[in-house]
Amino acid sequence: MPDFPPALAAGLQDRLVLLLNHVLGREPAARERLRPLAGQRLTVRIDGQPAWAPQLPPLHLQLTPAGLFERAEDDLPAQLEITIDTRNPVQLALSALQGQRRGVTVSGEVQVASAVNWLFENLRWDLGDELARVVGPAPAQMLEQAAAGVRAALGKLLAPRGPGR
Repeated sequence: MPDFPPALAAGLQDRLVLLLNHVLGREPAARERLRPLAGQRLTVRIDGQPAWAPQLPPLHLQLTPAGLFERAEDDLPAQLEITIDTRNPVQLALSALQGQRRGVTVSGEVQVASAVNWLFENLRWDLGDELARVVGPAPAQMLEQAAAGVRAALGKLLAPRGPGR
């Protein structure tokens, strides 16, 4: 399969960085952890993409003095590399929704890895809060309950089955 078109990949990566910075913007403690690491670089790679899917390029990030991320246009060496195994995308998404990191490997400099690990463990995007701002609290709660039901059903469907089941 061909690579993602460069302009489309850059646009998607820019939106992803905006979302990440939006979540960081709501958590002063997270930005405080990242501020001393300004200038440090991270690379996020996707591994195990299906053969039919276009190959996504690595996402190169640099930490800013504000404790946020910016997309780096170059591929200079990174202090930290994060690899996401996407062989089972549904399971990956479900584990992410449950706050787990199945299929995610982090390697590199200990100080940067520690800060990113803290982000993995402590940052949560409160989609319900975001929805409430757009559609109001009651419709947002209904949508959250529907999503929780879908998530539970998918979890049961994808749960490993033992012998005799």
